[in-house]
Amino acid sequence: MARIDLDLAHAYKASPREDSDYALLPLKMTFKDGGAYALLGPSGCGKTTMLNIISGLVAPSQGEVKFDGQDVTHASPQERNIAQVFQFPVIYDTMTVAENLAFPLRNRKVPEAQIKKRVGEIAEMLELSGQLNHRAAGLAADAKQKISLGRGLVRPDVSAVLFDEPLTVIDPHLKWQLRRKLKQIHHELKLTLIYVTHDQVEALTFAEQVVVMTRGRAVQMGSADALFERPQHTFVGHFIGSPGMNFLPAQSAPGELRIAGTTLSVAATRSLPDGDIKLGLRPEYVRLVAQGVSGALPAQVTQLQDIGTYLMLTATIDGQPVKARLSPETQRPQAGDTVWLQMLGEHTCFYKNEELVA
Repeated sequence: MARIDLDLAHAYKASPREDSDYALLPLKMTFKDGGAYALLGPSGCGKTTMLNIISGLVAPSQGEVKFDGQDVTHASPQERNIAQVFQFPVIYDTMTVAENLAFPLRNRKVPEAQIKKRVGEIAEMLELSGQLNHRAAGLAADAKQKISLGRGLVRPDVSAVLFDEPLTVIDPHLKWQLRRKLKQIHHELKLTLIYVTHDQVEALTFAEQVVVMTRGRAVQMGSADALFERPQHTFVGHFIGSPGMNFLPAQSAPGELRIAGTTLSVAATRSLPDGDIKLGLRPEYVRLVAQGVSGALPAQVTQLQDIGTYLMLTATIDGQPVKARLSPETQRPQAGDTVWLQMLGEHTCFYKNEELVA
């Protein structure tokens, strides 16, 4: 296992001049030894580029990569002792499951007794023990990807295991099982794991720390709780959650906040910058209240969906869409009704120039 330090930027163009020329904007980041991390973001945000720079498949155009303090910027994946698992299974169809799992160890001349023991351990973790003598060619896609995962995990001395959207080809129910299995394996083996995905459920259930990325920039690294409760950037608030955070434009002045023509009092303990800001609040924390309640804003209902365990209210405040997740026992307003929504509270976040106000 290794601690991985990045201090770099990367552009595929020869002479980058503006932000849009970069696949990865300048960043400094540390992945701790034995940690489980996810790189999360939409397609084209730079997460696979970052993974390939860590593995050594791509050399950064600026800066350096360090493993345990040693500069490995121009070292090969083999020299870095990296295992990488790709989106589609990379296995040998003519070999058995056991031979596939043993292949990375045999390449390193590990004694056969150790190979047999390690292959048995990994096969048991991935529930492949009953298929060890089966040829890989006849197996389903999910079993083949399990083998690919096993080949990445089988080397006990590996610096890090990198996963590039490894569950794309897997059935949704099996995805859930494999995510649990990977988390269990991490707890048992204490390997440094870095997992690329565009699926927030995969990232938040697998990783201890999630790096949220957009347009070549890593905008926040944090736990699932931190990303949900205190998004450091409006993109994180929008991208994390289903649905994402509500945002309302506001104007701030000492002791007050003006939203959609309504002036609200702000607690003296909350210091906000003057001028244009954004208010952010998760649908889970928006409350339906009676008219006249302090801090409430009038909203026009456009839709009410019964999800079963909760109601999803969609409304507009001065033309801005707002969603509220309500209890099924709530009195149900109809489309076109005016309701009052409480948008200020302990969970409300404020943003200036898209960045969280401390």
